[in-house]
Amino acid sequence: MTGGGSAARASVAATAPVRPGVKSGRLGTATVGMLGGTFDPIHVGHLALARSAQEQLGLDLVLVVPAGRPPHKRDQRIAPAADRLAMVELAVAGEPGLDVSRIEIDRPGPSFTIDTAEALLSEGAAAGRPIELTIILSAESFADLPTWHEPDRLLRLARIAVAPRPGHPAPTPDRLDPRLSAYADRIDVLDGPHLDVSATDIRGRVAAGQSIAGLVPPPVAAYIEAHHLYHAPSHRKDPT
Repeated sequence: MTGGGSAARASVAATAPVRPGVKSGRLGTATVGMLGGTFDPIHVGHLALARSAQEQLGLDLVLVVPAGRPPHKRDQRIAPAADRLAMVELAVAGEPGLDVSRIEIDRPGPSFTIDTAEALLSEGAAAGRPIELTIILSAESFADLPTWHEPDRLLRLARIAVAPRPGHPAPTPDRLDPRLSAYADRIDVLDGPHLDVSATDIRGRVAAGQSIAGLVPPPVAAYIEAHHLYHAPSHRKDPT
């Protein structure tokens, strides 16, 4: 899939696009994307985002990383971590260049992206193959980046790739939070995907007995049905 995209990334700091499919890593360095999230449930928009980032940035691998305990959702009901991980594994199975990491599921405490980035970089260095890491976000998630745990340190360790999201403007130098403006050259804007799919809407459709065909991969839809996820009032709170 690498290099197959017709559209290229563009840096926030420099609007001239980079040719698609060009690996940015140094010789011997793996270019790795990280797509994190609650994935409650994972849906076709998530997969399209992973594929788009891989193609446009020429990434060797995209890791899909379900959160164990999302710090921004401590007071919300979410499906158990084991179910969310299982759905991600089903969705990613057979997808070239995509893999699943359970690093945040296995780590106790809140799932801070900076901790995951540091762990992935350390693991790569210890294995003798350093990685160049890119955090993949929607424009909606990017808007919240200044409120994340140590966002400036995260931008020193990794690049950020931002995908469009309906209703949320793409980042530009004049829209960047002052705390992030110094790292504008480490923020790339993706051209697509242009999908408006919401996990909240999917959960609501399941609870209302409506079809979710086309919104999640068929194996994920089958898992949701078999495990009675999101069927009100049985939506369970994650015990982890």
